[in-house]
Amino acid sequence: MIRPFWPKNTCFLILHSIVPFKSGTIEIASLICQPEFFISPSVTDTRCWVGGKQANGKLDVFMREIVITCAITGAETTRAHNPALPLTPREIAGSAAAACRAGASIIHLHVRKQDGTPTQDKAIFKDAIKRIRDHCDAVIEVTTGGAVGMSLEERLQPLELSPEMASLDCGSTNFGDEYIVNTIPMMRKAAQTMARLQVRPTLECFDISHIDGARLLINEGLLKPPFHYGLVMNVPGGVFFSKETLDFFYKRLPQKSFWTGIGIGGRAAKEAISASVLSGGFVRVGFEDNVWEAKGKLAESNASLVEQAVEIIKHHGHRVASPKQVRTLFNLKGV
Repeated sequence: MIRPFWPKNTCFLILHSIVPFKSGTIEIASLICQPEFFISPSVTDTRCWVGGKQANGKLDVFMREIVITCAITGAETTRAHNPALPLTPREIAGSAAAACRAGASIIHLHVRKQDGTPTQDKAIFKDAIKRIRDHCDAVIEVTTGGAVGMSLEERLQPLELSPEMASLDCGSTNFGDEYIVNTIPMMRKAAQTMARLQVRPTLECFDISHIDGARLLINEGLLKPPFHYGLVMNVPGGVFFSKETLDFFYKRLPQKSFWTGIGIGGRAAKEAISASVLSGGFVRVGFEDNVWEAKGKLAESNASLVEQAVEIIKHHGHRVASPKQVRTLFNLKGV
């Protein structure tokens, strides 16, 4: 159950919450909302509602639409991690369609060669994108992060297919024993290419300095609002995930920015969902980030991870955004 208390009419603090899910329960502890929001239990059940400031002794409660991104495949996950990992364009499209039916509105897209290794080959992306669009209406966000060791020219190839969205890495970072390089000139070129092709970037930030790197591009006029950030934590060798660190990240973003919290690995991925929802952000799930449905239990599919996120979002009293709503919210081309 949820046991709240009321600190000086400013906010409610959730001390403990158990979220029911079909495979068991998800425990969320010590989650605190930022001062500008209220959190209180519904009078009819144990869901949490997020609302505005108190007025005339009444709680101004609102419900919002939460965007779910599903990162279907990634570049590093293998079938040794989870045998259900989709690899071919047909498998990726099938997994994307199932994730969309479960509630995902954005598909973050990597593709693989026939041998399962990552590639930015434009022809393979084209095949996967067509198959996805034949089966669902999800917004497709291609990666330009690619994989460790790829040149920027390789990484930017999928942009030529004119997707609605793409990731834009906003700085260099450790990646396990490897290192992903994103210099300011590389970031400028990626931003310029996306602007020319009217592709909305998700500004992926693995470190607090990356937020400032993105701001440099904004100040140079290379990025236009609305801004959407992906705050990535718990990459091996990178920033460890915690609610406090996530708070520090999103509070450094430009005003009126949208953001998605991304935790890598089972525990961080689960904690990032509720922490992001409680703090005004969106969520991302999928085999790129996490292959576990629960401790010791592999996820059956990407769709099952989306279903888990939907359960948590509804538990907190919110709705799941549709692809149509995402296109309007992010002002994607064609809207």
